[in-house]
Amino acid sequence: MSNSEAHTSYFDWQEFQNPEFLHSGLSGSSISEEMCVLWKKIRTLTQENAALVEKVKEQAARILELERRLGLNSTNSSKPPSSDGYAKPNPKSQRQRSGKKPGGQQGHTGAHMDIPHDPDEILKHLPEKCQGCPHLSSCQENRYFTCTESRYVVDVEVTTKVTEHQTLQPNHCPCNETDLKAHFPEGVKAYVQYGDSVTVLAGLLSTYGAISYERIHVILGSLMGVHLSTGTLVSMVSRCSKQVGPVMEDIQGLLKQNDVNHYDETGVRVNGRLYWVHNASSTYYTYQTISEKRGVEGIDENGVLGESQGIAVHDFWTPYWRYTNVTHAVCAAHLLRELEGIRENAPNHTWATEFLVLLLRMKAQKEKDLSKGKKKASIYSSHKFAREYYRILREADIQCPAPPKPTEKKRGREKKGKERSLIERLQTHKAEVDRYFTEYRVPFDNNQAERDIRNCKTKAKVSGCFRSKEGAQDYLNVSSFISTAKKRGITAFKALKAAFCGMARIVIETVFPQTT
Repeated sequence: MSNSEAHTSYFDWQEFQNPEFLHSGLSGSSISEEMCVLWKKIRTLTQENAALVEKVKEQAARILELERRLGLNSTNSSKPPSSDGYAKPNPKSQRQRSGKKPGGQQGHTGAHMDIPHDPDEILKHLPEKCQGCPHLSSCQENRYFTCTESRYVVDVEVTTKVTEHQTLQPNHCPCNETDLKAHFPEGVKAYVQYGDSVTVLAGLLSTYGAISYERIHVILGSLMGVHLSTGTLVSMVSRCSKQVGPVMEDIQGLLKQNDVNHYDETGVRVNGRLYWVHNASSTYYTYQTISEKRGVEGIDENGVLGESQGIAVHDFWTPYWRYTNVTHAVCAAHLLRELEGIRENAPNHTWATEFLVLLLRMKAQKEKDLSKGKKKASIYSSHKFAREYYRILREADIQCPAPPKPTEKKRGREKKGKERSLIERLQTHKAEVDRYFTEYRVPFDNNQAERDIRNCKTKAKVSGCFRSKEGAQDYLNVSSFISTAKKRGITAFKALKAAFCGMARIVIETVFPQTT
């Protein structure tokens, strides 16, 4: 083998034809064996360097993402307040300072305690000098004393009422009737049993009060001398659920016909497993169900969203968008938190601040129009805010552009990052984002559903979990009925007491002035 052939063996023919290689002037017999090795090493190092640069970029993006996650809390993301732990962030408000002094403003009517009814007892207090006076009795007889001031003390007395039911039988009948047997009233079945008021009170403490069975046992035992076992309390909640059960379908049907409904879901533990509470509610109604599934199957089990024709207010959760039978509206409060997170983690991306301010300006304009009796936005306001909407998103495309498409096809969705994903959502769903401004009957946020479903989380924190799916549904039936009654101005105790009297349907059909 010649010297030239030996040198050629270090490269294949394609490498010889590389333009960069030929341009270097190292070809033919002038190439030494050592230079060929160096050239090969340079090419290897160049490829490794390119790979390392790409890896550094990926790691830098990963570090930014982790830093962003570390800065997330309940004020700048969709994380619940319970995830903040002991490091609670300072509360943030989007309201601007008005310049007024804190407290009640001039002209404020104020509030005070109300006297529930006429006094049961009147105690009269005399001056100290008159108490030992020998003329006291004559002064009282002649009514020389005049009331100068009255003060009231409202107190309660907890008593236990025991009613004995007796069946009577005559020893002698003048009519010569032989089959004379009295019967106990319906519902009086045991030798000793608890009345409806005890059942209602236990059901309220367990559901609306979110108190554990052990604490209910202690409270009722110390107040009334009534010692309820855990099994008795469970059966009482079940009895309450059976009393309100017949009207749950009515509430579901009324929500299906409603114009604007709110939807949300939350996780609870049932017998050690994760289940999901699905909520559908409005200004006057609440309907909640338990399901093993969080997505479409659980929503279908709830049965409201799939058969409704109105407006559905919710967050950006994907399964809600699969229902085309409703008009969607997005919770703007969720958007404010996401935009606040971008402001904190990427302060140079000014589009987030501008969009946040835009949402609040639209909200303020809507409130101003409503105060003047207007039912929709003017054409001028709609066009002005629409132009601002698209201008900010064009700026967002510049400050946070879409990532380049990968050269190699990879499985799964392309990673864009939270900020870019939010930008694309705002571009795609403009009509749903500003639905609260284009249709004034739609609220700014989804707080109605979040308030209605919050009691489930409180109950879970206190009691830990539910023992069975049936027990969880009993709890949700009673909670839904009480929530519906409260929205209609009826107190929880009166509503549940009415259900035991067979008037549950009247409760959900009556609207009274709101009571505290």
